[in-house]
Amino acid sequence: MDRGKRPGNFLGTRNSKLYMDLKGIIRENALPFLPAKSLLRFQCVCRDWKLQISTPFFAHNQSLSCRDVSGCFYQIPGGPPTFISADPISCGVPDPLLRFLPEPVDIRSSSNGLLCCQGFAGDKPYYICNPVTQQWMKLPKPNADHGHHPAIVLVYEPSLLNFEADYKLVCAFPSTDFNDATEFEVYSSKEGSWKISGEICFAAVHIDPRSGVYANGVVYWKGRGLLCFDVTKDRSQFLNNFMHGILGTIDGKLCVVSINSHKVITNVLNNAYSNTMEMSSRSRMWKETEKVILDKGLFSGNFDQSIIFARSNLLVIRNGGELFSYDWRIKELKAMGKVSDHHRDMISLPYVNSFASL
Repeated sequence: MDRGKRPGNFLGTRNSKLYMDLKGIIRENALPFLPAKSLLRFQCVCRDWKLQISTPFFAHNQSLSCRDVSGCFYQIPGGPPTFISADPISCGVPDPLLRFLPEPVDIRSSSNGLLCCQGFAGDKPYYICNPVTQQWMKLPKPNADHGHHPAIVLVYEPSLLNFEADYKLVCAFPSTDFNDATEFEVYSSKEGSWKISGEICFAAVHIDPRSGVYANGVVYWKGRGLLCFDVTKDRSQFLNNFMHGILGTIDGKLCVVSINSHKVITNVLNNAYSNTMEMSSRSRMWKETEKVILDKGLFSGNFDQSIIFARSNLLVIRNGGELFSYDWRIKELKAMGKVSDHHRDMISLPYVNSFASL
C-alpha cells in the first residue's frame, strides 16, 4: 500500500517544485522589465516580492531592463508640468507637478528615467531628478551663458557596473567670441563639474533648442540643417542634407519622422558622410524604413496632425487638443489624453518609468 502512494507523493513534490521554480523565474526574469508604477503595486503580492523590489540591486537591474517609453511630460513654459501616461494602469509618477523640487521648474530634457529641469529664480539652476523616487540633485552653475531657452540634452545610459547614475548634460550655445558660431559645454556627473569644449562649429546655425536628441554617442539638434556633437570624441559636424520632420531614435539610431495626411514616414540616418563620397556612390544619407497609414476614424475634427516625439517603441501624435500614441510593435493607435491648446514653446518629452538612482 505504501508503494501505491509513492507516485502520488512524487507528483505532488514535483508540482510543488515546478511552482517554486515558476515563482523564481517570474521574480528574477520578468519583474525587472516592468515599469515602476506596476512594481510599486506588486510589492503587495507577497513578502518575497516586496523584499525583492525594495532592494537597491533590483532598482539597478530595473533601470537596465526597463527602457520602453511609458508616457510624456507636457509643459507650457512657466506653467506646471503634466504627466500623460501611455498606460495609466501600469505607468505613472507620484507627483507629476514635481513639487518635491525646491522651486518651480521648466523641464528641459529626459533620458531613461531621469529629468533635467531648470529653476525659475536667480541663476536658473539646473536640477537632475527621478520623478518616481523623488531623488534630486542641484548642479553647479555653468561657465557659459546658455540663454533663456538652452539647447540642452541629458545623456544617461544605465551601466551594469555602475549603481549610481553616470550622466552628462550637453548644451549648444551661441559663441560670444565668433559671429554665427556655436560652442558646446558639457557637465559630467562623474567629475561633478562643467567644461567648455574646445570644439567650435563655425557654420551659421540657428537650431531649435527643444529638438535635441541623443543617439549612439552623438547629440543632434535640428535647424536649417543638422548640428551634431560627438560626446566621446568632442567633435562637431554640420549636415546640410536634412529631412523634414521631428528628430527621434529607433533601435539606437537617429531618425526623422514626419506626418502628412495621416501618413507617417520614418527615415533613419544611414551615412552621415555621404556628401564626401564620390558622385557615383549609391550611398545615401537618409534611408526610408517605415511608412504607416493611420486610422482617420480615431481623429476628431479637421486639425492638422503633428509628431510630438518618436522612440523605438512609441510614437506620440498631437491632433488639436488631444494626444495619441502609436505602438510600433503591435501597430496600434490609441488616445492618450487631452492637453491645453498648442503653444509655440510647448515642451513635450518622452519618459521611461524607471527606478534609476542618483
